[in-house]
Amino acid sequence: MISAMTTDQILLFSLFGGVFTMLLWGKWRYDLVAFSALLIALVLGLVSTDQAFSGFGHPATVIVALVLVISRGLQNSGAINLITKRLLDTSRAVSGHIAVMSAVGAILSAFMNNVAAMALLMPVDIQAAAKAGRSVRATLMPLSFATILGGMVTLIGTPPNIIIASFRETAVGEPFSMFDFAPVGLTVATVGILFVATIGWRLMPKGEDSASANSTKIDLDKYVAELVVPEKSKVIGKMVRDLYPDAEEGDVVILGVIRNGTRMGGFGARTVIREGDLLIVQAKAEDIDHFRGAVNLEFFGEQPTGDVITGGMELLEVVVPADARIVGRSAISLRLRARRGVALLGISRQGKRFTNRVRHEPVRAGDVLLLLGPADALPDVVIWLGVMPLAERGLNVTQHDRAWLAIGIFAAAIAISAFGLLYLATALAIVVVFYVGLNIVPIRSVYDHIEWPVIVLLGSMIPLGVALENSGGTEMIAISIIDVTAGLPAWAVLTVLMVVVMTLSDLLNNTATAVIGGPIAVDIATKLGVNPDPFLMAVAIAASCAFLTPIGHKNNTLIMGPGGYSFGDYWRTGLPLEILVVAVSVPMILIVFPLSP
Repeated sequence: MISAMTTDQILLFSLFGGVFTMLLWGKWRYDLVAFSALLIALVLGLVSTDQAFSGFGHPATVIVALVLVISRGLQNSGAINLITKRLLDTSRAVSGHIAVMSAVGAILSAFMNNVAAMALLMPVDIQAAAKAGRSVRATLMPLSFATILGGMVTLIGTPPNIIIASFRETAVGEPFSMFDFAPVGLTVATVGILFVATIGWRLMPKGEDSASANSTKIDLDKYVAELVVPEKSKVIGKMVRDLYPDAEEGDVVILGVIRNGTRMGGFGARTVIREGDLLIVQAKAEDIDHFRGAVNLEFFGEQPTGDVITGGMELLEVVVPADARIVGRSAISLRLRARRGVALLGISRQGKRFTNRVRHEPVRAGDVLLLLGPADALPDVVIWLGVMPLAERGLNVTQHDRAWLAIGIFAAAIAISAFGLLYLATALAIVVVFYVGLNIVPIRSVYDHIEWPVIVLLGSMIPLGVALENSGGTEMIAISIIDVTAGLPAWAVLTVLMVVVMTLSDLLNNTATAVIGGPIAVDIATKLGVNPDPFLMAVAIAASCAFLTPIGHKNNTLIMGPGGYSFGDYWRTGLPLEILVVAVSVPMILIVFPLSP
């Protein structure tokens, strides 16, 4: 039975309830929410001063940071290109393409950050769809799910595994090793990939005709952009409607006119064009560029050097993840042009139009942005904004002659750690030192490749999780689950725990879910008098299974804009996949990790 809650428990449960509410609301970024909660707990005396910032030095936090840097090193060295270059085969059927891409995505995600793996493979998938003349709706979501599944296979594949390993060390004195996750994770990933490659992709609503060559990028290509009328342009003195024939020929829609900073009413068809006017257009990036040249206009933000982009200027499409610097802000508020010399030309938001001017429109997660800037400046701007290139345009200078060297160093570190010769964090740190020393990861950009919001989230949530555990809060939750499942066998309790954690992971960050779920798993096992390993493994698997929503995992957010998906599209494939994961993983966990201590 559950006893009355103490004051500390009431305060901590209220604090976690506030954190969960804020994370679901999504108004503020998750790292700010978590760090604010830590400060509140510190002020209220729920977390002691000497433990308040212990999470930032926790092995799990350090390992996550190191893995992120190593992921960048593998990318910079060209190691990933050795694989991805051989993937494009437009003769494959959709199922075959999904199977190959998903398998490669899962393998990469097992040994590098799965968001980085998705960012690397997404342009490859889009390029394959364009060459095959098919829609990316059918292939991007399976790829996202596969990269999430692949992270379950090894200790470093995903932050929840690292966190659960640390909880295991607290519970039994020894953490999970590098490949302890492999028997269950590999089985789940294999079954999951087979599902998405054969059945899952067919459950997606078709949207635009997938056979149409114009739908290969779906709404990805539909940007709202602004074109300025330069001095002595041949369109000066004409009505906007006089440009319609050129616009229609170029598949461009003219949406309106901005004059002196004010948008004129309607579509402005009868408006006589003046120098300095801005034409608001919607079209694919390349069609906007062609129309601009045909009628002698310029990109708003382009240097006045004529009717072509010169001086090393380059167009770049990027997708906006949930934790990007620009989310919730506009280009004008970031002073993007003034500070970085790059102009935001257009925004693609699943084909939707908006009333604000492009530079004044707050950017949302999942948007696709069209940037214009000097070719040598764009790579730094991409990192600064926290966005990801959507096309292979050579932003990162790869060092192909060092690909095998980078792979060899990383593989040696993994082997040394797996045989217990070096602690994992130490082995990974040595890899980072080698990568920096060999200039595979330039020293000036080492810290740019660490996802600081994730580090702050981990560093903040770990002390809060410890406080909840020390207060008896996690034990109370464990008792509640045991009471609900009273009379049922231990495997049924394990299943209920998985479902609860999986549901939380669909709504919250998977890192936060693992921090809370780990001690609950240990407490349940203690109450039942069984081995904690199966319950910890169940939490690790469940925390990584966020397939029902675009907010449960960053990879799901990344594909939302490029794939033209709506919020409700995810559960169509995600729900049967989650059910399948539970059905496969529970018996597999019990085989590999028996309940008997």
